[in-house]
Amino acid sequence: MANAPLTTPSPDDSPEKSVDSLVLHATDNGVLWITLNRPEAMNAVTWDQRERIIQLLADASADPDVRAVVITATGRGFCAGADLRGAPSTAERIPGDVARTIRLGAQRLIAAVLDCEKPVIAAVNGTAAGIGAHLAFACDLVLAAESAKFIEVFVRRGLVPDGGGAYLLPRLIGPQRAKELMFFGDSLPAAEAERLGLVNRVVPPGELEKTARDWAQRLAAGPTRALALTKHLVNASLDSDRATAFAAEAAAQEINMATADAQEGVTAFVERRAPAYKGR
Repeated sequence: MANAPLTTPSPDDSPEKSVDSLVLHATDNGVLWITLNRPEAMNAVTWDQRERIIQLLADASADPDVRAVVITATGRGFCAGADLRGAPSTAERIPGDVARTIRLGAQRLIAAVLDCEKPVIAAVNGTAAGIGAHLAFACDLVLAAESAKFIEVFVRRGLVPDGGGAYLLPRLIGPQRAKELMFFGDSLPAAEAERLGLVNRVVPPGELEKTARDWAQRLAAGPTRALALTKHLVNASLDSDRATAFAAEAAAQEINMATADAQEGVTAFVERRAPAYKGR
């Protein structure tokens, strides 16, 4: 997005507001910017917003002109969690409805980030709570403004964490720390989240967009398929034994060596010049 994606528009929460205005998206120099745009609701995600984000991430995987993704938001909040207004409803809840809703909703959103074939950066500008926190933690890299905070809010509502929280957090910070955050639901400042390993870098609020843009441009200039395969290997390794992980690594390298970028990287090394990757 050529114009600043963090600029806050005038509040408007009318039902007529289109999903394209609630989820801003534009590709700038190989980077897809996805910007949650309901600042008056702290960017709580509605059903239609969630579906649009999932589709945008799937499209990014298939689009050779998209080589990196940034997810960010307008206003003071990154994402305050799920807003179920506008979701398809049934006249009567029956056993299985809640599990189905979670499986087809929040879990699909988190899976869409994890499965996106392009590197995804979260630029967390403010509060990330509930599914909003998990949306950030599912990203490959997390940048946070100094004013940002993360809240495992589920316990405050008497709920079990969903949206992949009990999967993501133990893998990022270990089971004890994950339980502490989930059992108490305390607000976690950005600096503490960085210390724990949930955030890669904390920056002043005025530098968040620039840092996200710089990181995304570096990724967009890289060997896109190699990055996709690397992402897959790292994510899969958390659930793999050594033999499976080693076999996957060898297979990934076999696949990658057929790409033009791999050939360019080797040739550039031999010729002692900087490689010019095309994402092919």
